[in-house]
Amino acid sequence: MTQDASARTGYGDNPLDRLGMRRDDADFVSHLFASPSTRHIVFSGEIPLLREIAGGLSPYFTAAQADELGAYADPLLLGRDEKAAVFARQLSQAVPEVAQEGAPLQMDLRSLAVQGRLPAPELGQLAQAKSLLHWHARHGFCAQCGNRTHVAAAGWKRICDACGAQHFPRTDPVVIMLVLDGERCLVGRQSRFNPGMYSALAGFVEPGETIEAAVRREVAEESAILVGEVTYYASQPWPFPASLMMGCFAQALSSEITVETSELEDARWLTRTEVQAMFAGTHPQGLATPNPIAIAWHLLKAFADGREPRFGAR
Repeated sequence: MTQDASARTGYGDNPLDRLGMRRDDADFVSHLFASPSTRHIVFSGEIPLLREIAGGLSPYFTAAQADELGAYADPLLLGRDEKAAVFARQLSQAVPEVAQEGAPLQMDLRSLAVQGRLPAPELGQLAQAKSLLHWHARHGFCAQCGNRTHVAAAGWKRICDACGAQHFPRTDPVVIMLVLDGERCLVGRQSRFNPGMYSALAGFVEPGETIEAAVRREVAEESAILVGEVTYYASQPWPFPASLMMGCFAQALSSEITVETSELEDARWLTRTEVQAMFAGTHPQGLATPNPIAIAWHLLKAFADGREPRFGAR
């Protein structure tokens, strides 16, 4: 897989061929599911189950190992790499977390990423599975007529048994942007953040809105800063529950901050030197960056290293 900027973000590296043109081929999907080499990712509620193996953890179970854990909803085809196909399976009843020999380990997806417990491609597959399973768990009934739906296309569609409406998994687009004013950048913090942590501003894209318009609106709403040019940098799947973070740099057209306190606890300009000190852990006020799994870390790191775009160059 090409290691572009997006693939270097947390959950962004997923090498699976998603087999989008083969999902409606029931015989093909059944053959993959029955193959001894097929790997199964298992979730108990919102938490993935993991096997302890030599040297670490594995999110993969054989069919027999997965079956021992309990009954499942419909299996969902995630895709296939050079080794084997991968299916996601949701336990019908959550497995109690018990500390006994042979029992699967349970660890939430954020902790797995922060602690670096799994290789990046496996994290990407878990993120894909979590978002897809979350959608299925909440779309058992038709939004058009209210009747029950059933799984189709190997998990990538639900069809209403009554009116025939087709429903597809959704991803919520979010813009996350680092606003630049020469040698300084705009950062903010929410009250839920760790003490001293500042991040890029972010917000959901609204219906009928471009990425650029969403960046300008969200920055103005949260900080009253006006934005001109907007440049895309990278994106990141964010499985909490199913967002796509679209990272951008934006050009500031004003400098006076007015914090929208319903959104942010604080917002401020930081110089490039200050951001470099945050990465070095030497900021005089103890300010810190987000964790490296977050695309905000990558935006700030690009600015600290002088790799931000030059506005007005086109």
